[in-house]
Amino acid sequence: MKKLLYAFLLPGLIATSGCNSLKQMTNLADEQDLQVSPNPLEVHADTVTFDMSVNLPVKMLKKENVYTVNTFYKYGQQEVTLEPIEFRATDYPNASTEQPRQSKSFSFAYTDAMSQPGSLEVQGVATNPAKPDKVEETPRMPVAPGIITTSKLAQPAFYAVYADHGYNNQEELVPTRIDFFFDQGRSALKSSEKRSERGKEFEGFIADKNVTKTVSITGTHSPEGTETINSNLSEDRAAVIEKYYRAQMKRYDYKGMADSINFILKPVIQDWNDFKNALAEYEGITSEEKSEYLNIINGGGAFIDTEKQLKSLPTYKKVFNEVYPGLRSAKTEILTVKEKKTDAEISVLAKQITQNQASADTLSEQELMYAATLTPSLEEKAAIYEAATKKSGSWNAHNNLGAVYIAMAIENPSTASSNGSKAKAQLDIAANKNASAGQVHANLASVYLLQGNYVKANSELNQASGLSSDDNQGVNGVKGAVQIMLADYAGAVRSESSASETAVNSFNKGLAQLLNKDYQNAINSFNEATSQDENFALAYYAAAVAQARANNLQGVVDSLKTAVGKDPELKSKALNDLEFRNYVANELFTAALR
Repeated sequence: MKKLLYAFLLPGLIATSGCNSLKQMTNLADEQDLQVSPNPLEVHADTVTFDMSVNLPVKMLKKENVYTVNTFYKYGQQEVTLEPIEFRATDYPNASTEQPRQSKSFSFAYTDAMSQPGSLEVQGVATNPAKPDKVEETPRMPVAPGIITTSKLAQPAFYAVYADHGYNNQEELVPTRIDFFFDQGRSALKSSEKRSERGKEFEGFIADKNVTKTVSITGTHSPEGTETINSNLSEDRAAVIEKYYRAQMKRYDYKGMADSINFILKPVIQDWNDFKNALAEYEGITSEEKSEYLNIINGGGAFIDTEKQLKSLPTYKKVFNEVYPGLRSAKTEILTVKEKKTDAEISVLAKQITQNQASADTLSEQELMYAATLTPSLEEKAAIYEAATKKSGSWNAHNNLGAVYIAMAIENPSTASSNGSKAKAQLDIAANKNASAGQVHANLASVYLLQGNYVKANSELNQASGLSSDDNQGVNGVKGAVQIMLADYAGAVRSESSASETAVNSFNKGLAQLLNKDYQNAINSFNEATSQDENFALAYYAAAVAQARANNLQGVVDSLKTAVGKDPELKSKALNDLEFRNYVANELFTAALR
């Protein structure tokens, strides 16, 4: 009977022993050493990442049992369940004399709902794999008070990049070149020259009364002749053309217009350059025979002596008859002002085109694109660029229409979604027409930032090259904002250091420095932001965060007091912000938030 009773009681004793060992494990859980880093948790690039190490007490892990540390992030009525850390007794044979240890890295996606107060919690669970229905649990224990969301203070920065319209609205001078030729040793302008096609063109040009700035007349001579003769010929040939020009202006009644024209006479005397150029183009002799001329000319010596040596060459007579006549000239260059529409005329015509009151051909594409720069109205710009896309369909026009939609989204954030979609449609067309255009990629970056797609925005920014200095500075502001959102804080500091000097860019620079643990420079940048916009409440608030990290209580108080004075809603934010967890009980801190 005793044996039977013993046999009956033994399973019960074993079961009781198993339960007791699990209970002993959970009782000892109070002595476990659990460390979380960082603590509080922090969000970077929409992800919360932290490390947790668990050291169990000696003798806590019982033979054949398993101790599991389950981890949760709880916020409001919701929670995120993370991967467990599992201690199996079989993996720690020395658990009776040594502490079982494990470390693990965790990450979970951040959502805006997690900005409310939360807590990282753990719960220990003791089990025996052989008896799965037997479980002992510890109460949940908070191990980190919540999430620091300072990186989420980053301010979106958008920038509209316009492609060049290609129109020059400055005064342009158009050259007209006409050459007159003279007989050997003569400076009289022959009637045949006046009746030639060149002469008729010259007279017709003067008759049109083009707005003329300068008339440059270069008198030349062929190499033969004495220095005195050559000097006189060059000057006289230039002078006779000036005289003829003035006579024609009088004939066509220029009146006061003639006084504004600057005549420049350039007599060229004993210069071999024209001869060399003419000889190079001349096909009447061989290259070897041409070299004979060049060897004599390049040998130096007096002009007349050189010309005498040329006469000794077998081909001289041929060159004299066929090359020299072209050197006896007066080369005339007339610089006239290019006729252009005034800015006012271009503006009026562009508006008429957008309203279908004038043909699109009334303006060139360049004039039409330029017209958009003459109005401050974004709606009028959009209408003009839309007309330009219909007129030419160039990538420039589509890019600039997309840029206007970005500017509209910047001006009125409530239209960001609709205008962002419109911009994307135009920029996609522009990219298909010119995939290498840096302006298009820069604008697409702003569109993706509007849509919250930071990875694609960053990809487009990396392709935005060849921009002007001003555009580079504007785009660097966008790049810095994107880099903060992707947790590239060192890169953001570099980008913002070369960005346009705006309050938002200064703020983002300070935030990147703060997140990069450069607290004093961060404070300086936030001060710069508030000097650019004295009502920038968030910049004062971020400065308070930097002061808190630098352990400067008075700086925290002063900055927060100004911040909540500019924006009272920041008061509740500060009270729940874990950046100020070490100050919530301080009277100066609480007084600043009253």
